[in-house]
Amino acid sequence: MRSLMGCTSFTPSVLIQKGAIIPRRCIRHLCLRTAVSARGSSSDAAMVIDKKKVAVDILHEIRTEVSRMKESIGMVPGLAVLHVGDTKLSKPYSAPCGFVGIRSFVVHLAEDTTEEKTLECVSSFNDDPCVHGILVELPLPTHMDEHKILNAVSIEKDIKGFHPLNIGLLAMRGREPFFLPQTPKACIELLHRNNIEIKGKRAVVIGRSNTFGMPAALLLQREDATVTIIHSKTKNPQDITRQADIIISAVGKPNMIRGSWIKPGAVIVDVGISFVRDRNAPHGFRCVGDICYEEACEVASAIITDVSGDGLLESDMLLSNTLTSAKRIYNFL
Repeated sequence: MRSLMGCTSFTPSVLIQKGAIIPRRCIRHLCLRTAVSARGSSSDAAMVIDKKKVAVDILHEIRTEVSRMKESIGMVPGLAVLHVGDTKLSKPYSAPCGFVGIRSFVVHLAEDTTEEKTLECVSSFNDDPCVHGILVELPLPTHMDEHKILNAVSIEKDIKGFHPLNIGLLAMRGREPFFLPQTPKACIELLHRNNIEIKGKRAVVIGRSNTFGMPAALLLQREDATVTIIHSKTKNPQDITRQADIIISAVGKPNMIRGSWIKPGAVIVDVGISFVRDRNAPHGFRCVGDICYEEACEVASAIITDVSGDGLLESDMLLSNTLTSAKRIYNFL
């Protein structure tokens, strides 16, 4: 019986110097197979693309645009980050902001800060003309109303794109949202940058969360895909996924999607993250996705794994949205 944990294999890459070998791992890599037969087996070598390279490319593109803005109008975007309470799980944004030339304003509030004080801080960012993007780090302390504080962020500066009005605009034909939600945006960006066609394709999104599943489905619709959402009450989900050209999953159930669920030649985007016991792992646990990687590699034409795991692309999307906000405010084309 094939082990679901043995996800490492090796394959040459056309992107690397001749003779080099790259490990294809289930974490932090995008695997793009060049050909798939009717039985689902690949021909010859697979092309392997590290999604970190895509993240670095996007970061340099943002840096170029920020530099152009500064040279043209003497202004740069500003990102405000609000931490309340324990900051050990908070992501550092000062370094990437500094690299691309975006000003960062980081505020740390104590765990026992009142909700009123936190709202005042958000309001001050809303009114600050130097701030074009606002990020409230989650989770917030339990005594605060998370929705109230998040909804207090100006829709024009809500770079995560989760404001109810923004999602409403995303759902409407002929209307443009202020921002695209970061993780779904990262998924679409990866597909585009690897020449994976979306228009006219059948796409299945597994999961219907407000933070990923629903926005991802809306984004795919905007790309002219025919979209189906699978959730916990869906009967015989494998019958639906076997019809899909693109499968995007973010439910956090390890190895849920088996090779038998996948149409030969389909594209798989795995956003799910779970931790399973593994005595050989450094801390006794191993991070896996929703996809049974080994089986999927035998059937799919492309697999994108761990989109949100290291946060690189998500960070890029937030910086990109901050730049978009500044361009809109300054009317800079």
